[in-house]
Amino acid sequence: MQADWAHLMDVKSTFNSVDFVGNDRFVFNIKGNRYRLVALIHFSIRTVYIKFIGTHADYNKIDVSTIDYKP
Repeated sequence: MQADWAHLMDVKSTFNSVDFVGNDRFVFNIKGNRYRLVALIHFSIRTVYIKFIGTHADYNKIDVSTIDYKP
């Protein structure tokens, strides 16, 4: 998929379940909110970094505004 998002409303037009959670991070609900994906989006340079993906239970254990995914 290719996108050219300039702001949150552009993201919402593609993924209605996205929420801004601060610190340039956005949370996407996946599979009926069973999973969560946290992305850092830099709109000015059109870049998305995946910071976390996991179950909703795992998501509840992290600080979403500072999470940095490390495999």
